[in-house]
Amino acid sequence: MVMRASAPSYLGEGPHALWHVSEDPTITRFAPHRARTALTDEPLVWAVDTRHLPLYWFPRDCPRCTFWAGPRTTDADLARFLDGRRERRVHVIEEGWLERVRNARLYLYRLPAEPFLQDRETLGYWMSRAAVDPLELVGIDDLIGRHAKAGILLRAVTNLWPLWDAVIESTLEFSGIRLRNAVPRRVPGVS
Repeated sequence: MVMRASAPSYLGEGPHALWHVSEDPTITRFAPHRARTALTDEPLVWAVDTRHLPLYWFPRDCPRCTFWAGPRTTDADLARFLDGRRERRVHVIEEGWLERVRNARLYLYRLPAEPFLQDRETLGYWMSRAAVDPLELVGIDDLIGRHAKAGILLRAVTNLWPLWDAVIESTLEFSGIRLRNAVPRRVPGVS
């Protein structure tokens, strides 16, 4: 089993903690359930750690392509995708989502570490088989400014698919979230 390399740290990262991100500020308990996109039928509560929290600085359904260098990333891919900067993180959304990202308000629920185990396949993701009560609720907005302050490059493109296809064929580390909501792939020869 290959564990994906962790994303690099970001400016203002803060201490390790586990989080759930939502647009709903009224959640009082997270009960295990089977997520619609889950690869397992087991009911779980999912959390993301502080290092990977910026992957969720978007409205829930916003499709995004995120990537960074890992230990196996070649100099050619580093130059092509990251301007030669090994410490760079890039998040890319579609232009049609830019206004929603600009106006979004999110709620970060800090969760207790004790019931969670780290996902064996993806660094940064954690799961609990037990219900979890949040420890803290933090509201955030200005998601575009938050990316800039964290030193994470946020870009917008017309269609994610050409970039996504290039990224997954490269030697980069990556995460694609809610890609099913992206503008449909362009079919060659069809306008």
